[in-house]
Amino acid sequence: MKALILEKKVSTSNVNILERTAKNIYSITPFTLLDFPGHPSCIFWFSGCNMRCSYCYNPDIVLGKGTLRYNDALEFLKTRIGLLNGVVMSGGECSLHPHFIAFVTAVKELGYLVKVDTNGSRPRVLETLINRKLIDYVALDFKAMLDKEIAITGGRFFEDFTASLELLLSYGFAFEVRTTVHKSLLNSDDILAMSDFLNQKGYTGVYYLQNFKDGVPTLGKIKPNRAPIDLKALESSIIPIVVRN
Repeated sequence: MKALILEKKVSTSNVNILERTAKNIYSITPFTLLDFPGHPSCIFWFSGCNMRCSYCYNPDIVLGKGTLRYNDALEFLKTRIGLLNGVVMSGGECSLHPHFIAFVTAVKELGYLVKVDTNGSRPRVLETLINRKLIDYVALDFKAMLDKEIAITGGRFFEDFTASLELLLSYGFAFEVRTTVHKSLLNSDDILAMSDFLNQKGYTGVYYLQNFKDGVPTLGKIKPNRAPIDLKALESSIIPIVVRN
C-alpha cells in the first residue's frame, strides 16, 4: 500500500494552477487523531471566512492573511506519506478560496483521504467535490435557524446551508452536523427547533453539540458561558444529540 502511494504524483495541469495561487492557508496542524476519527491526519487552516460568528475562537485565522501557498502544503504532505492517511480542510471557510477544488484534487492524487469542515455556504463547491469523488467526509456546521442566523453569523446563509444539507442527504454522503452552543445565543428551544429541522429534512445521524470554550480569544465580545448544555432539556429530540466536550 505504501509503495503504491509513493508512486502517485500530482498532475502537471494542477501543478501549473497551484503554483500561481496566493497564500490561502494560515497554518498547518501537523498531527491529530481527533478531527478525522480513525485516521491519523493533519489540518490545513484556511484564512478568511464569510461569517462573523462572535463566539468563533479562530479570530486570527478568520481575519488574518495566509502564510502558505497550496504548493507549500503539498510539499508538506509529501513528507508525511506513510505516516498520515487523512487531511482535514478547515478554517475559516476552506471552500471560499480560488482553486480549492484543484488543490483537493492534488491532495487526493497523493493518496490521502480528505475531510472538509464547512459552514455550508458554498453548496456548488461541495457538489463538485462529491461528484468528482474528491472528499470522504464532511462536518457541516449548523449555526442557527433563520430567525437567529444574522445575530450569530452576521449575514444570511440559511438558504445555502439548507442546500448543502439536502445535497449531502441526496447523495447519501458520509457527514455529520454540529453546532457550537453559547447560552446567550442559543437556548434549549433553539436547539430543539434545529434538531426538528434536521429530522424533517431526513437527517438520521447524530447531531453533535459543542460547548463554547471560555477563556479563549474570540471574534466578537461575548460573555462567559459558564452553564453547560442541559441534555435533559433536549430529551424530546427525535434524532440523537451528543455533546462532544
